[in-house]
Amino acid sequence: MSIHENLLGGPPPTHLPDDPGPRDMLASGAAPVDVAAAHPTSSLAWAQLADDAFERGAAVESYAYARTGYHRGLDALRRNGWKGHGPVPWEHEPNRGFLRALHALARAAQAIGEQEEYERCSQFLKDSSPTAAQVLG
Repeated sequence: MSIHENLLGGPPPTHLPDDPGPRDMLASGAAPVDVAAAHPTSSLAWAQLADDAFERGAAVESYAYARTGYHRGLDALRRNGWKGHGPVPWEHEPNRGFLRALHALARAAQAIGEQEEYERCSQFLKDSSPTAAQVLG
């Protein structure tokens, strides 16, 4: 038996490759809109735009940003072996942009009355990363 064998029978965790550019730009104070323009495939940039819009009461705008980040994240996950389910650990920092976008999509969906989508996205977040669900609320 291999030490890396998955005894639970589920798919292995997906770990997205590191892309420090967007994270470094945001950390240095760059405007999220500039980060998204420079790195349009970055779920992190879109998640930050979604969070900022939600904080200022723009739920529809937040929803649009979150949906973009969510779909960019799904694309990245699929390119990295994800088959539509399985763990996407919060503990692996490059996964956090996708998980934040997923959380933001659930939150915005609830705010605009899309209860079914809110429930689906909330469950997807819990299934992908219980830690992310707890940390993000």
